[in-house]
Amino acid sequence: MYHPIKHFLTITEHKKLVAQNCFKVGLYWQGIVHDLSKYMPSEFWVGAKYFQGDRSPNNAEREDIGYSSSWLHHKGRNKHHYEYWIDYSSENKGGITAPVEMPIKYVVEMLMDRIAASKVYNKENYKDDMPLKYFTRSIKTIPMHPNTKKLLYGLLRMLAEYGEDTTFKYIRRRLLRNE
Repeated sequence: MYHPIKHFLTITEHKKLVAQNCFKVGLYWQGIVHDLSKYMPSEFWVGAKYFQGDRSPNNAEREDIGYSSSWLHHKGRNKHHYEYWIDYSSENKGGITAPVEMPIKYVVEMLMDRIAASKVYNKENYKDDMPLKYFTRSIKTIPMHPNTKKLLYGLLRMLAEYGEDTTFKYIRRRLLRNE
């Protein structure tokens, strides 16, 4: 069953939350353009078809057909996803290369994305440790550059222990100062 209105409202709420948090740390352009591809037909209609409201429709599509066409489209257009930074090696007969280290501004946007997703799907039950708990479930198997993983993990721990205000002040004053 298609839910285009509910899906539109969900992705728009997510985008709004990411934008607000990006603005708080000075990433204005990233806040504006974050996840615009979700409104493209190849992503939007899949999301509307698999909409459930409490998790990503990409997971439901994977369960149904074995992969997510929407995710394959999305990750290739959005630099805040670590999967964007994975390439294949021509020397390794098409094998995956070591992941590329992400620029700090995209790691910060990835943090904001994870916070917003946790808030949208957990609603009033959201707690600042939820993005960390979600990340640590797959931290050992995630194909992410070690420096990117270390930075994201540190920011998620800071969020869980000290909350958004302290984490965002650190990002704005220390992490993005020279960006």
